[in-house]
Amino acid sequence: MDTILNNAQIAFDENNVWLLNVSLAVIMFGVALDVKIKDFKLLVVKPKPILVGFLSQFILLPALTFVLVSLVNPQPSVALGMFLIAACPGGNISNFMTKLANGNTALSICLTAFSTLLAMFITPFNFEFWGNLYPPSAHLLKTINLNPYQLINVIALILGVPLVLGMLFNSYLPTLAKKIVKPLKFISIAIFIFLVGLAIIQNFDVLKKYIFAVLLLVISHNLIAILTGYFTAKGFKLSRKNQRTLAIETGIQNSGLALLLIFTFFKGLGGMALVAATWGIWHIISGLSLGFFWANKKIK
Repeated sequence: MDTILNNAQIAFDENNVWLLNVSLAVIMFGVALDVKIKDFKLLVVKPKPILVGFLSQFILLPALTFVLVSLVNPQPSVALGMFLIAACPGGNISNFMTKLANGNTALSICLTAFSTLLAMFITPFNFEFWGNLYPPSAHLLKTINLNPYQLINVIALILGVPLVLGMLFNSYLPTLAKKIVKPLKFISIAIFIFLVGLAIIQNFDVLKKYIFAVLLLVISHNLIAILTGYFTAKGFKLSRKNQRTLAIETGIQNSGLALLLIFTFFKGLGGMALVAATWGIWHIISGLSLGFFWANKKIK
């Protein structure tokens, strides 16, 4: 079964991959409409929460993912999926979940934007570094012959460019930005959910066969991500609002970007796609559960 899972392919045709590209870009543009260029003054005025968030998301989470992979020894393609998820920036829905949890929404938006800009360079680096550090996944990476520069270009086009354009749009046309931000987010997220749902339907037999091979691992991985964000913030004595924010921001990774990269560069490699798809479903459940739990827990 291990070999079959590593060699399994998740089918998704080129037109759907192209639509997935567009929907992710539009989602990122919609997120950026809530961001003003002056919001980045937080980096200068109050850099500590941003730097702690960077530490939690881009350094500690990938390192702890490597520890988990080394302890569990999953199939190489599953390990690669875990490394890719850990290397991705925060997910776009983290802002909504932070608001629900009575966290620091401004910090969440700033972290999403900041991590997205950094992701153009850090995501390929982290994925290559940790993927090559685990021997079974390193062997699999050699057979794929991944070009990191192409990876950077795709992330820049799908996340970086829409982010910058959205911030500029919000700066120069703030009234129009306020009018279109909600319907734009709704439409783009609906298209994205439809495409992911279509991929699940088209590959239902494969997913049904192997879902339980990764489900517990994904749940454990996600729990580690949430706890990493929370206790890192707590360890650096950030406020309780910021502790909640970093827990959600670290636990909600951009699985949509991971899926896009898997379909683009790895031809829907079974274990990777299964991890990313399962994470995409599970982190919504865990994030909303955490949000509703904290919504009823007032901060003194």
